[in-house]
Amino acid sequence: MNNLQISPFISSLPKVELHIHIEGTLRPPLRWTLAQRNNIPLRFKDQTYKTYEELLESYQVTYNHRPELGGRKDVPTFLEAYFAGCEVLLQEEDFYDLAMDYLKRCQEMKVRYVEPFFDIQAHTRRGVAAEAVLNGYLKAQRDGAERYGVKSQWIFCFLRDEPVEDGEAAYETALPWATCNGGLGLFHAVGLASNAYERPPILFKNAFARARADGLHLTTHCDFGQKDTHEHIRQAIFDVGVERIDHGLDALDRDELVEGLRTRGIGLTLCPHAYHRRTATEALFPKLRQLLDKGVKYCVNSDDPVYMHDVWIDGNQEKAYNYGGLSKAEMVQLGRNAVDMCWADEDVKKSIYAELDAIDTEG
Repeated sequence: MNNLQISPFISSLPKVELHIHIEGTLRPPLRWTLAQRNNIPLRFKDQTYKTYEELLESYQVTYNHRPELGGRKDVPTFLEAYFAGCEVLLQEEDFYDLAMDYLKRCQEMKVRYVEPFFDIQAHTRRGVAAEAVLNGYLKAQRDGAERYGVKSQWIFCFLRDEPVEDGEAAYETALPWATCNGGLGLFHAVGLASNAYERPPILFKNAFARARADGLHLTTHCDFGQKDTHEHIRQAIFDVGVERIDHGLDALDRDELVEGLRTRGIGLTLCPHAYHRRTATEALFPKLRQLLDKGVKYCVNSDDPVYMHDVWIDGNQEKAYNYGGLSKAEMVQLGRNAVDMCWADEDVKKSIYAELDAIDTEG
C-alpha cells in the first residue's frame, strides 16, 4: 500500500462503506475453496492455476482498466479478472460464504454498516439461478448482522454494458427481494455498474424511474477518467436524478457540476486507491481538499479491494489521511458524511454518530 501502514487512529474509526462490489471481495483462499467444492478449474484465458500458490501469484498483476482508451493490451483488464473470479460462484451456499467472508472482514475493520453492490446478470448468464444469488445474500445479510454486528442494506446493479432490456428483466426477477412492496428486504436501492465506456446513465433513465416509483433509492457509477465522464455526471445529476454518485471525482473540473452536487445534496462515494493506481499522488490527493473547500460531500470506500492490491476501506482512509493531508477532525467528518449519505434506518445512524462523536481528534 505504497509503504503505508494502517495507523491506530484509522483502525479505531467506526466505518460505513457505501462503495463496495461484493464479488470484488472474493479473497483467494475462498476462491480456491469454492473451486474445489464445485469442481471448477481455476482458469484465466490460456492459464490454469493448478496450485494455490499459482493463484496467489496471479493477483500481483496491475490490471489495465482502460484498454479502450489506448491502454496496454498485454495484461488482463480489471473486469476480465473480476468476472473470472465469479466463475466459482454457483450455489446459494457460495454466495452466502462470499458475503459472510466480507462481513467478517468488516467486523475486523470496524465497519458498522455497509451497502454492497451486487448484480444477478453476471451469474444468470452463466446458468446460475437468480434465486441462488439472492437467497445467499439475504441469508448472509441476516446472519452477518447477528454474528458480526455488521448491518447491511444492498444495492441491485444493472450491468450497463449489457442491453438495457436485460437489466430491466433482471430487476423484475430480483424485485421480490427488495425492501419495497412487502419484499424480503435484501436491497433498498439500484445502481449502475460494469464498463461505462460509451454507456451513459441516460440509457437507463426509464429503469431508474421505475425503481424510484417502486420506492427505491438511486445511485450510479460515473467513473474517474472515463470517456465522456463529465457528461455522465451531468446526466446523473440533472436527467436521471440520482441521490448519490459512485466515483464522480471529475465533477471538480466543471463549476456547474460542483454546483449541481451541492444544491441537490448529492454525495460522492470515492475510492482513492482505485484512482491512485493510475494517477500520480500529487495530482490526485489535492482533489480531496478541493472537494471539502467547495462544500461537496463525499466519503471514502474501497471499491474492489481483492483486485486492487488488497487495499480495503481502512487502507483507502489511510491514504486520504496521509496523502490528502486531512486532519483527524476532517477524517471524522468524512465518517459522518458516510452516515449522512447512507440509507440506513435512523437508529443505525444514531448509533454510529454517537461513536464518531466520542473520538478524540486532538491527540
